[in-house]
Amino acid sequence: MQKIATREAYGKVLVELGAENPDIVVLDADLAKSTKTIEFKKRFPHRFFDLGVAEANMIGTAAGLAAAGKIPFCSTFAVFAGGRAFDQIRQSVAYPRLNVKIAASHAGITVGEDGASHQSVEDIALMRVLPNMTVFVPADAVETAGAVRAAVETDGPVYIRLGRAGVPVLHGDDFKFVPGQAVTLRQGLDATIIACGYMVGQALEAADLLAAEGIEVSVLNIHTIKPLDVQAIVDAAQRTGIIVTAEEHSIIGGLGSAVAETLAEHYPVPMLRVGLQDVFGESGKPEELLRKYGLTPDDIVNAVQKLF
Repeated sequence: MQKIATREAYGKVLVELGAENPDIVVLDADLAKSTKTIEFKKRFPHRFFDLGVAEANMIGTAAGLAAAGKIPFCSTFAVFAGGRAFDQIRQSVAYPRLNVKIAASHAGITVGEDGASHQSVEDIALMRVLPNMTVFVPADAVETAGAVRAAVETDGPVYIRLGRAGVPVLHGDDFKFVPGQAVTLRQGLDATIIACGYMVGQALEAADLLAAEGIEVSVLNIHTIKPLDVQAIVDAAQRTGIIVTAEEHSIIGGLGSAVAETLAEHYPVPMLRVGLQDVFGESGKPEELLRKYGLTPDDIVNAVQKLF
């Protein structure tokens, strides 16, 4: 299956949108080659601004541009966007509900050898707690293109979580990204695996492994963490009675927490969360780290089997 990194898709669609909408401007924090905004810079140099290694300043500048009617896309690694610039995102973007888009690449432990200092495993939690913030975690290149276009059409701040590693292309060109609407990728009645981002592909592999054992599970792709598709989660719980979440993020505050909150309030069923178990990552190859921290298809299978 073809693999494309979501950051690659981001850079491509950004150029397309730049040609369609002259109000789009792009800001980067000295990482344009890695975030792929360099393609926008080549095409629209007068609408590209490199703020250097100064993420807080980048967000503040973006807030000013948004207040002046522009649609700024701020691009940097997730660990810097969510961490270093949190105060500016909260005070200067989310609170006044300015039209700033934050594209956070290299999220999760599949950053690999860069180590824990560059592996953001808490950014979803930081962003989803902010009022007015929309949070997208696309699973493949097609969803990424849809999420970036949806961000332009969303009046207000949007956080888009992107990855470094290539991921399978799950959708065809006819896929329509609808913010806040979960996508059912597989139907089964024995359990539901709810995943986002990189872990959607892992969840589908887990579903294949379970099917070989006679266990048919549904796979629900939550590409929008906020606003959350509460009805889809409740429907899945009612239909299958077992929920397992999978995310390349801490189990605290991310997708698993959002699903647990939903189930507790609307339809409690047995559930387990696959993700970082309240630990930081470390340097290593992505595949090694996924095994060490329990984010493989086999780990998802084990979680389902514990509840089945």
